[in-house]
Amino acid sequence: MTSFEIGLLVFACVFGGAVSGMLIGVALPEHHLSPETRSVVSVASGTISVLTALVIGLLIASTKGAFDTQTKEVQGFSADLSLLDRVMLKYGPETSEARDLLRRYAALKITLIWPEENTGGPRIDDPTALEMLEGVQEKLLQLTPQNDAQRWLQSRALQIGGNLIQARWLMSAQNESSIPLPFLVTLVFWLTILFTSFGLFAPRNATAAAALLVCALSVSAAIFLILEMDRPFDGLIKVSAEPARNALAHMQP
Repeated sequence: MTSFEIGLLVFACVFGGAVSGMLIGVALPEHHLSPETRSVVSVASGTISVLTALVIGLLIASTKGAFDTQTKEVQGFSADLSLLDRVMLKYGPETSEARDLLRRYAALKITLIWPEENTGGPRIDDPTALEMLEGVQEKLLQLTPQNDAQRWLQSRALQIGGNLIQARWLMSAQNESSIPLPFLVTLVFWLTILFTSFGLFAPRNATAAAALLVCALSVSAAIFLILEMDRPFDGLIKVSAEPARNALAHMQP
């Protein structure tokens, strides 16, 4: 399911809980709605409210941190692409094949991670792209430096190529969702119970219903944002492709 579909499901559960609470409140006998009962329900809902707020806050902080980490990794990856191309350019014309392969790799990587058509979604772990990047490394190893400057440039290029391969594996490993399904289900259960308690003693008028509707939308939007940031290369909120595109544009043929 997409983040938007999950957000709609969360909204249905949460607002449905509020409406159910209103209906239950109408059906309950009068002695079940006494001040003492209201006090007990308020304490119980307060406890759930604190737990829910803490969990949502931690999830937002965690997913935002992971999203920022992926953004920095893409920026570093793009910078290494440009730097590797410049180092090979300074080495000499012997690196022309490796530089051409690197440009084709960068173009393919951009197409895979940020496809123009989102039918297939992003592909971080693509074997063809990996073979191309490893091919650049192999061509660098086959070079025969003629002086100290070329030896240093070859060593530097191999180091940057190794950094690119490492960054590629990191992006692939960190692209998996970090929010377990049981954890999300439990959170939605808490929210549903909480809004049911809100509706239980809420007045039966349009203003109260509108207030609960807005609150349910806000909570669902928070869950949606959490899930969006948890998928940094897919959806509405994703890591920008501009650093990689700028790196490709600066690779001179």
